[in-house]
Amino acid sequence: MDHKNAPNGLPFVKMHGAGNDFVVIDSRGRAEAAVTPALALALGDRNRGVGFDQLAEIRDGSDGADFSLDFWNSDGSRAGACGNATRCVSDRVMRGLGRDAVSLVTARGALSARRLADGQVWVNMGAPQLDWASVPLSHAVDPLHLPLAGDPVAVGMGNPHCVLFVEDAEAVDLAGLGPRYEHDPLYPQRTNVEFASLLAPDHLRMRVWERGTGITLACGSGACATAVAAHLRGLTGRQVTLTLDGGTLQVDWRDDGVWLTGPVAHVFDGWLTPEFLAAHR
Repeated sequence: MDHKNAPNGLPFVKMHGAGNDFVVIDSRGRAEAAVTPALALALGDRNRGVGFDQLAEIRDGSDGADFSLDFWNSDGSRAGACGNATRCVSDRVMRGLGRDAVSLVTARGALSARRLADGQVWVNMGAPQLDWASVPLSHAVDPLHLPLAGDPVAVGMGNPHCVLFVEDAEAVDLAGLGPRYEHDPLYPQRTNVEFASLLAPDHLRMRVWERGTGITLACGSGACATAVAAHLRGLTGRQVTLTLDGGTLQVDWRDDGVWLTGPVAHVFDGWLTPEFLAAHR
């Protein structure tokens, strides 16, 4: 079905990367973005909308890039970065262009993505933000040892992260602890929260509470932040495998940025009715 020509509605695609699920709306060629805070909030409702961890809207490229991406959380707030959505959308755009590499622009800046021989997609998420002001934090503290319970690490990946290393990530009360860190005053823009335990010098078990969404099965930018934090703490090298609730991701912190690799899946296509759109402008 050609959803560019779907009658009487707005086409969308449902995708996921390691269980981290997305609604994708292609707005290339449109003068204005289709997504508003009200529409993102309504679509994020898994009972009355479609449901997603993040929404990704594809826009025309800028500065020579093949396309641009805007991200939304399920509570209707903007998300500055989303690694798994970036990988999923890049795979879709690559297939449309008949290529194995693309360039894109997000609020994070200029990024690049490639498809590997096994079908997994690799995206360069850029350099991590490691000083307190860039994460951002509300005031000057040591990002490697935050003055919060559990001695977490602060890392920015275009969005803020609070990474805690624990004995057993499986035993963490994610629903109870996640919101406390997300809304801590030290993070003026709120934060994503990752709990990770060391399985081997190159392997972490990670669970995540995402800012504006809650518990998710995976988080690409969170995997990147956790791998960076683990290396800075001397727990791992720069190449790390992360086992999440929804699957496995690989992170490689190189001189040119933090590279994230993992699976992508196209679940289904659909379109939003005019009535739904009119009710949630």
